[in-house]
Amino acid sequence: MKKPPLISLSVKVGLVLFAVVAGALAIVYVAVVPQLESRLVDAKIAEIERSAQEIATELSGIANGFAPADFIRRKGEETNLTLVVLAPLGGNEMQILVDSRQFESGEVSADPVALEAMRTGRLASGRIDREGAFAEAAYPLDNEPGENVLLVVTPLNDVLANVRLVRRSLLIAGAASLVISWFAGYLLAWNFTRRIRRLESAAERLAEGDFETPVVDRSRDEVGQLAEAFDDMRSRLAVLDRARQEFIANASHELRTPLFSLGGFVELLGDEDMDPEVRRDFLAEMDGQIDRLTRLATDLLDLSRLDAGQLEVEIAPFDLAATARVVGEEFRAVAEAAGQELRVEADGPVEAVGDELRAQQIVRALVENAIRHTPAGTSVAVDVFAEPDGVVLEVRDDGPGIPDEDQRHLFQRFYRAAGGKASGSGLGLAIASELATRLEGSIAVVSRPGDTVFTLKLPAAGPERAGEPLVADVAR
Repeated sequence: MKKPPLISLSVKVGLVLFAVVAGALAIVYVAVVPQLESRLVDAKIAEIERSAQEIATELSGIANGFAPADFIRRKGEETNLTLVVLAPLGGNEMQILVDSRQFESGEVSADPVALEAMRTGRLASGRIDREGAFAEAAYPLDNEPGENVLLVVTPLNDVLANVRLVRRSLLIAGAASLVISWFAGYLLAWNFTRRIRRLESAAERLAEGDFETPVVDRSRDEVGQLAEAFDDMRSRLAVLDRARQEFIANASHELRTPLFSLGGFVELLGDEDMDPEVRRDFLAEMDGQIDRLTRLATDLLDLSRLDAGQLEVEIAPFDLAATARVVGEEFRAVAEAAGQELRVEADGPVEAVGDELRAQQIVRALVENAIRHTPAGTSVAVDVFAEPDGVVLEVRDDGPGIPDEDQRHLFQRFYRAAGGKASGSGLGLAIASELATRLEGSIAVVSRPGDTVFTLKLPAAGPERAGEPLVADVAR
């Protein structure tokens, strides 16, 4: 039994996406909020720097009879700024000469911005935190160090309130984005893992032998392609399973028929009063059934070796015409007993490359098939000749022909066309076709009433290969 994961993939993906969004929001916060505050404060300072220069210029041009205090208070009301005129006392101390807000002397007597302007004789500005945040600009009235300075002060409450609003909005939006991102990641991963679990269930069904239930995923992404590959594998396994079942059923039937026949003959031979002539006939039938069992066992062994890739073929040049003559001599008596004419035609040696014994097995299967499925009075001809791209062996008969429907299945295992005068195991042509493939050749059939031709084509022995045995090739 499979153990469930400690943390599901859905939760993991949701957490990863949550962390990514959180990191991105942190970067945005660090990059935006401090810079926004700095720019707004700098803009405010620049604004009061201009105001300080303008007011100092006006103040320097006042006639002697005009009271500076009235001017400072009026300009403070007009500009909504706090204006202070400071005079040096020595060291880092200053005294207030006039101001628009009635500062207590201790508040600005040691103001660093005013001290900087007084010391350098140039405009000075900056942010001062003094019971709140302020933007300040100080300008020397006589453009000389150590002289009186005009200090312009404005609070930064509005600027910092805007920054706090942006900060709060960013945090709220970030929190909402984190929740949404985690939920979206969880849903996306859940849908993904749900599809993977369906594939896992399909794999379990296949492992249990269920090849009929299709694997369906209509998406066109990678998981959909994987599901399509799974379904293709299921279809192939279904075909193989049906072939396996048919193979077992057919092999069982082929083995059971001669075994039942032998059992019956053995039981009849137990009769002591049996006529000797009948006994000899029974023994002859039993010998035929034993031959049938032997051939079937040999065919099944060859098939198992072919399927396992363990059938070795010896690749070397040989005379295909001589092979055809050997097989023709083996079947000549069989053909004569069936009332058929068997002839082998070849103009001299025809050199092929392959396994001579396996080539004999192929030719034997083709000739036996022709004799078995043609009536008496017909002829079977074996022709061997060379072509530019290989050597060819044709087994031709003038029997009734093979229907088109049967031609498509002739090389399938255990398939037997109807209409033959005897029935074999249905393995001969299938084995012959697979052996031809192992020898880098092929078998084809063309049939019509009165003319059926099985064609075996093998590689020809070239000048560089003639007479030179090659390394044995294990069937792929």
